[in-house]
Amino acid sequence: MRVTTTGSDGSRRLPESGGERIRRAAYELFSRNGVRDVGVDAVIARAGTAKMTLYRNFPSKDDLILDFLRRRERLWTEEWLQHESQLRGTRPQDQLLAIFDLFSEWFERPDFEGCAFLTTMMAVNDKGSPVFQASVAHLARIRGYLRELAEAAGVADPDQVARQWHVLMKGSIMAAHEGDAGAASAARELGVLLLRAHGVPD
Repeated sequence: MRVTTTGSDGSRRLPESGGERIRRAAYELFSRNGVRDVGVDAVIARAGTAKMTLYRNFPSKDDLILDFLRRRERLWTEEWLQHESQLRGTRPQDQLLAIFDLFSEWFERPDFEGCAFLTTMMAVNDKGSPVFQASVAHLARIRGYLRELAEAAGVADPDQVARQWHVLMKGSIMAAHEGDAGAASAARELGVLLLRAHGVPD
């Protein structure tokens, strides 16, 4: 079944399939509440679809979570983190530091939900699970982006810098969960020291 939605300006949008409504509902619920505490019935209720529609598109909850993680990578990693950090800095070291400027704004948002890849990995906690492995793979692709920037900045060991930078990112996210309002700024200061230690001017 497809429904036609109306935009805020009154214009008619393209019909949205039941599968897409489920994807959108799952993304909103999983982002806010985590994958462990959200059942398929909650997703179905939020999407306003039949259970048959969900299982026709996603045979299991794991399939729905994997779709959520792929969507999260596109929206959070690619369209937000990578895109915005490149807009805010001309040099690669500026783009690395811009990540923490983005985080500072993100942490202040009332809908700050943390890193979905980390929370999903911890919720599943089974290294053989496809969901766990997908979470690890998504995190590795973030490090891949950091490695590209570190290499462009001219550091001798971009893999090491990427791992260290990712530790700063993940640590600041967890600190923000604790209520540390200055977590992003503290991580940025450490990032500056890290760049200097590797001979990169900040």
